[in-house]
Amino acid sequence: MERFTIVQSARVVPERVVTNDELATFMDTSDEWIQPRTGIRQRHIVSTEDTSDLAVGVATKLLNQAGLTADQLDFILVGTMSPDTLSPSVAQIVQGKIGATNAFAWDLSAACSGFVYTLSMASALLTTRYQRGLVIGAEVLSKLVDWDDRSTAVLFGDGAAGVLLERTEAETGLLAESLKTFGERSEFLTAGQQRNANYFAGELKAADPYFKMNGREVYNFATREVPAVLNEALAKASLTPDEIDYYLLHQANGRIVSSIAKRFGQPIEKFPTNMAFYGNTSAASIGILLDELREAGTIKPGQTIAIAGFGGGLTVGALIIKG
Repeated sequence: MERFTIVQSARVVPERVVTNDELATFMDTSDEWIQPRTGIRQRHIVSTEDTSDLAVGVATKLLNQAGLTADQLDFILVGTMSPDTLSPSVAQIVQGKIGATNAFAWDLSAACSGFVYTLSMASALLTTRYQRGLVIGAEVLSKLVDWDDRSTAVLFGDGAAGVLLERTEAETGLLAESLKTFGERSEFLTAGQQRNANYFAGELKAADPYFKMNGREVYNFATREVPAVLNEALAKASLTPDEIDYYLLHQANGRIVSSIAKRFGQPIEKFPTNMAFYGNTSAASIGILLDELREAGTIKPGQTIAIAGFGGGLTVGALIIKG
Protein backbone atom coordinates (compact mmCIF):
# COMPACT_ATOMS: atom_id res chain seq x y z
CA MET A 1 0.00 0.00 0.00
CA GLU A 2 1.13 3.54 -0.80
CA ARG A 3 -0.19 5.38 2.23
CA PHE A 4 -1.95 8.74 1.98
CA THR A 5 -5.18 10.27 3.12
CA ILE A 6 -7.64 12.48 1.23
CA VAL A 7 -7.87 15.40 3.65
CA GLN A 8 -10.31 17.50 1.60
CA SER A 9 -12.00 17.56 -1.79
CA ALA A 10 -13.46 20.51 -3.69
CA ARG A 11 -14.98 21.45 -7.02
CA VAL A 12 -15.54 24.65 -9.00
CA VAL A 13 -17.78 24.92 -12.06
CA PRO A 14 -18.76 27.99 -14.09
CA GLU A 15 -22.09 29.62 -13.26
CA ARG A 16 -23.31 29.55 -16.86
CA VAL A 17 -25.44 26.47 -17.57
CA VAL A 18 -26.18 25.46 -21.15
CA THR A 19 -29.01 22.96 -21.56
CA ASN A 20 -29.62 20.63 -24.46
CA ASP A 21 -32.63 22.75 -25.38
CA GLU A 22 -30.41 25.82 -25.65
CA LEU A 23 -28.01 23.97 -27.95
CA ALA A 24 -31.00 23.10 -30.11
CA THR A 25 -31.60 26.80 -30.75
CA PHE A 26 -28.44 27.10 -32.86
CA MET A 27 -27.58 23.58 -34.01
CA ASP A 28 -29.50 20.69 -35.51
CA THR A 29 -29.99 18.61 -32.37
CA SER A 30 -32.44 18.10 -29.52
CA ASP A 31 -32.68 16.94 -25.94
CA GLU A 32 -34.55 13.88 -27.22
CA TRP A 33 -31.51 12.97 -29.35
CA ILE A 34 -28.73 13.84 -26.85
CA GLN A 35 -30.04 12.44 -23.59
CA PRO A 36 -30.79 8.82 -24.57
CA ARG A 37 -27.42 8.49 -26.33
CA THR A 38 -25.20 10.17 -23.74
CA GLY A 39 -27.08 10.72 -20.48
CA ILE A 40 -26.24 14.43 -20.69
CA ARG A 41 -28.90 17.10 -20.06
CA GLN A 42 -26.76 20.18 -19.50
CA ARG A 43 -23.21 21.40 -19.06
CA HIS A 44 -21.41 24.36 -17.43
CA ILE A 45 -19.60 26.70 -19.81
CA VAL A 46 -17.19 29.51 -18.91
CA SER A 47 -17.80 33.14 -19.81
CA THR A 48 -14.50 34.86 -18.99
CA GLU A 49 -12.64 32.20 -16.97
CA ASP A 50 -9.79 30.08 -18.22
CA THR A 51 -8.55 26.72 -16.93
CA SER A 52 -6.19 28.23 -14.36
CA ASP A 53 -9.00 30.37 -12.90
CA LEU A 54 -11.05 27.26 -12.14
CA ALA A 55 -7.99 25.45 -10.77
CA VAL A 56 -7.08 28.39 -8.51
CA GLY A 57 -10.63 28.31 -7.17
CA VAL A 58 -10.29 24.62 -6.32
CA ALA A 59 -6.89 25.10 -4.66
CA THR A 60 -8.18 27.99 -2.57
CA LYS A 61 -11.20 26.00 -1.39
CA LEU A 62 -9.05 23.01 -0.46
CA LEU A 63 -6.69 25.11 1.66
CA ASN A 64 -9.50 27.03 3.33
CA GLN A 65 -11.38 23.84 4.18
CA ALA A 66 -8.24 22.29 5.67
CA GLY A 67 -7.17 25.43 7.55
CA LEU A 68 -3.78 25.40 5.83
CA THR A 69 -1.67 28.08 4.18
CA ALA A 70 -0.29 27.67 0.68
CA ASP A 71 3.32 27.60 1.89
CA GLN A 72 2.57 24.30 3.63
CA LEU A 73 2.22 22.53 0.26
CA ASP A 74 5.03 20.47 -1.23
CA PHE A 75 3.58 20.10 -4.71
CA ILE A 76 0.69 21.00 -7.01
CA LEU A 77 -0.16 18.65 -9.86
CA VAL A 78 -2.81 19.49 -12.45
CA GLY A 79 -4.30 17.09 -14.97
CA THR A 80 -5.54 18.97 -18.02
CA MET A 81 -5.79 18.82 -21.79
CA SER A 82 -6.91 22.45 -22.09
CA PRO A 83 -4.21 24.60 -20.44
CA ASP A 84 -4.23 28.39 -20.69
CA THR A 85 -0.82 28.24 -22.38
CA LEU A 86 1.85 25.65 -23.08
CA SER A 87 4.10 27.62 -20.75
CA PRO A 88 3.56 28.44 -17.99
CA SER A 89 1.57 25.36 -17.06
CA VAL A 90 -1.75 25.60 -15.23
CA ALA A 91 -0.11 24.17 -12.11
CA GLN A 92 2.59 26.84 -12.21
CA ILE A 93 -0.03 29.58 -12.55
CA VAL A 94 -1.90 28.14 -9.56
CA GLN A 95 1.32 27.94 -7.52
CA GLY A 96 2.04 31.60 -8.19
CA LYS A 97 -1.48 32.91 -7.61
CA ILE A 98 -2.01 31.16 -4.28
CA GLY A 99 1.52 31.89 -3.05
CA ALA A 100 2.65 28.28 -2.63
CA THR A 101 6.29 29.32 -2.33
CA ASN A 102 7.54 25.90 -1.17
CA ALA A 103 5.71 23.84 -3.79
CA PHE A 104 6.89 22.60 -7.15
CA ALA A 105 4.22 22.34 -9.83
CA TRP A 106 3.56 20.74 -13.19
CA ASP A 107 0.75 19.66 -15.53
CA LEU A 108 0.11 16.12 -16.67
CA SER A 109 -1.64 15.62 -20.01
CA ALA A 110 -3.54 12.34 -20.28
CA ALA A 111 -6.91 13.71 -21.46
CA CYS A 112 -9.84 12.02 -19.72
CA SER A 113 -7.50 9.75 -17.74
CA GLY A 114 -5.75 12.84 -16.37
CA PHE A 115 -7.12 12.71 -12.83
CA VAL A 116 -6.27 9.02 -12.46
CA TYR A 117 -2.72 9.41 -13.81
CA THR A 118 -2.09 12.53 -11.72
CA LEU A 119 -3.37 10.91 -8.53
CA SER A 120 -1.08 7.94 -9.20
CA MET A 121 1.90 10.31 -9.53
CA ALA A 122 0.96 12.13 -6.31
CA SER A 123 0.72 8.83 -4.43
CA ALA A 124 4.26 7.95 -5.47
CA LEU A 125 5.56 11.39 -4.41
CA LEU A 126 3.96 11.12 -0.98
CA THR A 127 5.25 7.60 -0.47
CA THR A 128 8.84 8.46 -1.32
CA ARG A 129 9.63 11.90 0.07
CA TYR A 130 6.88 14.54 0.43
CA GLN A 131 4.23 15.28 3.04
CA ARG A 132 1.39 17.19 1.38
CA GLY A 133 0.13 18.20 -2.05
CA LEU A 134 -2.76 19.07 -4.30
CA VAL A 135 -4.10 17.02 -7.21
CA ILE A 136 -6.44 18.99 -9.48
CA GLY A 137 -8.23 18.09 -12.69
CA ALA A 138 -9.22 21.25 -14.57
CA GLU A 139 -10.65 21.79 -18.03
CA VAL A 140 -12.10 24.50 -20.22
CA LEU A 141 -13.04 22.20 -23.07
CA SER A 142 -15.40 24.77 -24.59
CA LYS A 143 -12.38 26.40 -26.26
CA LEU A 144 -11.56 23.11 -28.02
CA VAL A 145 -15.12 22.49 -29.24
CA ASP A 146 -16.29 23.32 -32.74
CA TRP A 147 -19.72 24.67 -31.90
CA ASP A 148 -20.90 23.90 -35.43
CA ASP A 149 -20.11 20.19 -34.99
CA ARG A 150 -23.06 18.63 -33.22
CA SER A 151 -21.31 15.25 -32.93
CA THR A 152 -18.86 16.67 -30.36
CA ALA A 153 -20.31 20.01 -29.18
CA VAL A 154 -23.10 18.32 -27.22
CA LEU A 155 -20.68 16.20 -25.19
CA PHE A 156 -18.30 18.49 -23.35
CA GLY A 157 -18.39 20.92 -20.43
CA ASP A 158 -16.05 23.02 -18.29
CA GLY A 159 -15.10 22.51 -14.67
CA ALA A 160 -12.43 21.66 -12.12
CA ALA A 161 -12.07 19.58 -8.98
CA GLY A 162 -9.32 18.29 -6.77
CA VAL A 163 -8.11 16.75 -3.55
CA LEU A 164 -5.66 17.70 -0.82
CA LEU A 165 -3.51 14.68 0.03
CA GLU A 166 -1.23 14.02 2.98
CA ARG A 167 1.17 11.24 3.85
CA THR A 168 -0.11 9.08 6.69
CA GLU A 169 0.83 6.01 8.72
CA ALA A 170 -2.78 4.84 8.70
CA GLU A 171 -3.94 1.93 6.53
CA THR A 172 -5.33 4.20 3.85
CA GLY A 173 -4.17 5.05 0.36
CA LEU A 174 -3.43 3.33 -2.93
CA LEU A 175 -3.83 -0.44 -2.84
CA ALA A 176 -3.13 -1.12 -6.52
CA GLU A 177 -3.26 0.40 -9.98
CA SER A 178 -3.24 -0.41 -13.67
CA LEU A 179 -2.31 2.30 -16.19
CA LYS A 180 -2.14 1.66 -19.94
CA THR A 181 -1.58 3.72 -23.08
CA PHE A 182 -2.51 2.79 -26.66
CA GLY A 183 -0.71 5.39 -28.77
CA GLU A 184 -1.29 3.39 -31.94
CA ARG A 185 -4.97 4.36 -31.65
CA SER A 186 -4.35 8.04 -30.96
CA GLU A 187 -6.13 9.22 -34.12
CA PHE A 188 -9.49 8.15 -32.70
CA LEU A 189 -9.66 11.19 -30.37
CA THR A 190 -7.64 14.34 -31.05
CA ALA A 191 -7.77 18.02 -30.12
CA GLY A 192 -5.56 21.08 -29.95
CA GLN A 193 -3.46 20.58 -33.07
CA GLN A 194 -0.97 23.39 -33.56
CA ARG A 195 0.29 24.77 -36.86
CA ASN A 196 3.97 24.86 -37.68
CA ALA A 197 4.41 28.25 -39.34
CA ASN A 198 8.18 28.57 -39.10
CA TYR A 199 10.16 30.09 -41.97
CA PHE A 200 11.43 26.68 -43.14
CA ALA A 201 8.19 24.73 -42.86
CA GLY A 202 7.03 25.08 -46.46
CA GLU A 203 3.42 24.52 -47.45
CA LEU A 204 1.53 22.90 -44.59
CA LYS A 205 -2.18 22.43 -44.11
CA ALA A 206 -3.85 24.64 -41.54
CA ALA A 207 -4.04 23.23 -38.02
CA ASP A 208 -7.36 22.05 -36.65
CA PRO A 209 -7.59 22.88 -32.92
CA TYR A 210 -11.02 21.31 -32.41
CA PHE A 211 -12.11 17.93 -31.10
CA LYS A 212 -12.20 15.12 -33.64
CA MET A 213 -13.53 11.82 -32.37
CA ASN A 214 -14.45 8.43 -33.74
CA GLY A 215 -17.29 7.81 -31.33
CA ARG A 216 -17.74 4.12 -32.11
CA GLU A 217 -14.04 3.35 -31.66
CA VAL A 218 -13.85 5.27 -28.38
CA TYR A 219 -17.00 3.55 -27.07
CA ASN A 220 -15.62 0.11 -27.95
CA PHE A 221 -12.26 1.01 -26.43
CA ALA A 222 -13.80 2.15 -23.15
CA THR A 223 -16.16 -0.78 -22.72
CA ARG A 224 -13.34 -3.25 -23.43
CA GLU A 225 -10.31 -1.69 -21.74
CA VAL A 226 -11.84 -0.20 -18.57
CA PRO A 227 -13.00 -3.63 -17.31
CA ALA A 228 -9.54 -4.99 -18.19
CA VAL A 229 -7.62 -2.45 -16.09
CA LEU A 230 -10.13 -2.67 -13.26
CA ASN A 231 -9.73 -6.45 -13.17
CA GLU A 232 -5.95 -6.13 -13.25
CA ALA A 233 -5.92 -3.60 -10.41
CA LEU A 234 -8.33 -5.72 -8.36
CA ALA A 235 -6.15 -8.79 -8.85
CA LYS A 236 -3.07 -6.86 -7.68
CA ALA A 237 -5.02 -5.77 -4.59
CA SER A 238 -6.31 -9.33 -4.00
CA LEU A 239 -9.88 -8.05 -4.09
CA THR A 240 -13.04 -9.15 -5.88
CA PRO A 241 -15.48 -6.75 -7.59
CA ASP A 242 -17.93 -7.35 -4.73
CA GLU A 243 -15.45 -5.90 -2.23
CA ILE A 244 -15.48 -2.46 -3.88
CA ASP A 245 -17.97 -0.06 -2.31
CA TYR A 246 -18.16 2.32 -5.29
CA TYR A 247 -16.77 2.54 -8.79
CA LEU A 248 -16.09 6.13 -9.88
CA LEU A 249 -15.66 6.15 -13.64
CA HIS A 250 -14.85 9.01 -15.97
CA GLN A 251 -18.18 10.66 -16.76
CA ALA A 252 -18.23 10.54 -20.55
CA ASN A 253 -21.36 8.60 -21.43
CA GLY A 254 -24.08 6.93 -19.39
CA ARG A 255 -24.23 3.95 -21.72
CA ILE A 256 -20.52 3.27 -21.20
CA VAL A 257 -20.97 3.24 -17.43
CA SER A 258 -23.99 0.92 -17.67
CA SER A 259 -22.13 -1.45 -19.97
CA ILE A 260 -19.15 -1.68 -17.60
CA ALA A 261 -21.40 -2.28 -14.58
CA LYS A 262 -23.13 -5.08 -16.47
CA ARG A 263 -19.83 -6.69 -17.46
CA PHE A 264 -18.76 -6.63 -13.83
CA GLY A 265 -22.02 -8.14 -12.63
CA GLN A 266 -22.30 -5.32 -10.11
CA PRO A 267 -25.41 -3.27 -9.26
CA ILE A 268 -25.61 0.00 -11.15
CA GLU A 269 -25.98 1.77 -7.78
CA LYS A 270 -22.28 1.13 -7.20
CA PHE A 271 -21.52 3.18 -10.34
CA PRO A 272 -22.76 6.71 -9.53
CA THR A 273 -23.01 9.22 -12.37
CA ASN A 274 -23.42 12.97 -12.73
CA MET A 275 -22.74 13.57 -16.44
CA ALA A 276 -26.40 14.63 -16.77
CA PHE A 277 -25.48 17.93 -15.08
CA TYR A 278 -21.89 18.50 -16.25
CA GLY A 279 -21.32 16.67 -19.52
CA ASN A 280 -17.86 15.29 -20.18
CA THR A 281 -15.35 17.43 -18.27
CA SER A 282 -12.35 15.22 -19.11
CA ALA A 283 -9.71 15.31 -16.34
CA ALA A 284 -12.14 17.11 -14.00
CA SER A 285 -14.98 14.59 -14.13
CA ILE A 286 -13.89 12.02 -11.55
CA GLY A 287 -12.88 14.75 -9.10
CA ILE A 288 -16.24 16.50 -9.45
CA LEU A 289 -18.06 13.21 -8.83
CA LEU A 290 -15.84 12.33 -5.87
CA ASP A 291 -16.44 15.69 -4.20
CA GLU A 292 -20.20 15.45 -4.68
CA LEU A 293 -20.28 11.97 -3.15
CA ARG A 294 -18.12 13.00 -0.19
CA GLU A 295 -20.27 16.08 0.37
CA ALA A 296 -23.43 13.96 0.33
CA GLY A 297 -21.93 11.45 2.77
CA THR A 298 -22.20 8.65 0.21
CA ILE A 299 -18.47 7.97 0.29
CA LYS A 300 -17.25 7.56 3.86
CA PRO A 301 -13.94 6.87 5.61
CA GLY A 302 -13.01 3.20 5.59
CA GLN A 303 -14.60 2.41 2.24
CA THR A 304 -12.74 0.96 -0.73
CA ILE A 305 -13.32 2.68 -4.05
CA ALA A 306 -12.14 2.08 -7.57
CA ILE A 307 -11.63 4.98 -9.93
CA ALA A 308 -11.08 4.61 -13.65
CA GLY A 309 -10.42 7.06 -16.46
CA PHE A 310 -10.33 6.54 -20.21
CA GLY A 311 -10.00 8.72 -23.28
CA GLY A 312 -7.61 10.52 -25.60
CA GLY A 313 -4.16 9.06 -26.09
CA LEU A 314 -5.74 6.58 -26.08
CA THR A 315 -5.29 6.16 -22.35
CA VAL A 316 -6.96 4.13 -19.63
CA GLY A 317 -6.22 3.65 -15.96
CA ALA A 318 -7.66 2.31 -12.71
CA LEU A 319 -6.74 2.90 -9.08
CA ILE A 320 -8.00 0.99 -6.03
CA ILE A 321 -8.07 3.31 -3.02
CA LYS A 322 -8.78 2.53 0.63
CA GLY A 323 -10.30 5.61 2.26
